[in-house]
Amino acid sequence: MKRWFRSITLPFCFCCSAMAHQSAHASDSPEAYKRTFGQNFRDMVLAICVTTAYKNNAEVGKDAGSSVTGLIEWTYYDMDHPEAITALVKKYLSRDYFNPLAEAEVKGIRFDFLKCLDLYHSKELDRLVTRLVPHPNWTVRDQAKHDKR
Repeated sequence: MKRWFRSITLPFCFCCSAMAHQSAHASDSPEAYKRTFGQNFRDMVLAICVTTAYKNNAEVGKDAGSSVTGLIEWTYYDMDHPEAITALVKKYLSRDYFNPLAEAEVKGIRFDFLKCLDLYHSKELDRLVTRLVPHPNWTVRDQAKHDKR
């Protein structure tokens, strides 16, 4: 049985609060509530990749990890397959991007952020969105309208 993750109440309240606060501080609120579930899922996978890549850097890990938590609140996806996300992140981070010119200047450079960007733009992530996000073009508002029916 599939378990679909969604938490509409919290993000919807945050969204309303953010919009009320927006007039005074237009750039101070996250904009994820405006994006589709598919976009937020992709962003969440990118944040998971960055968190994984920089797990030894506490500040990066804390920031990216908290972003993952926030993005989870603004998407709706099948949570029964976290291993699919983990496996895709691991696959991209294990790539060997070697650049002899960069290596000559910075020993042990790994290009992890570039790997995460390549993952973000990959056909494999497109397929994962199709598989795990039932309404990739919906937003939190669309889901709230659907739930009221």
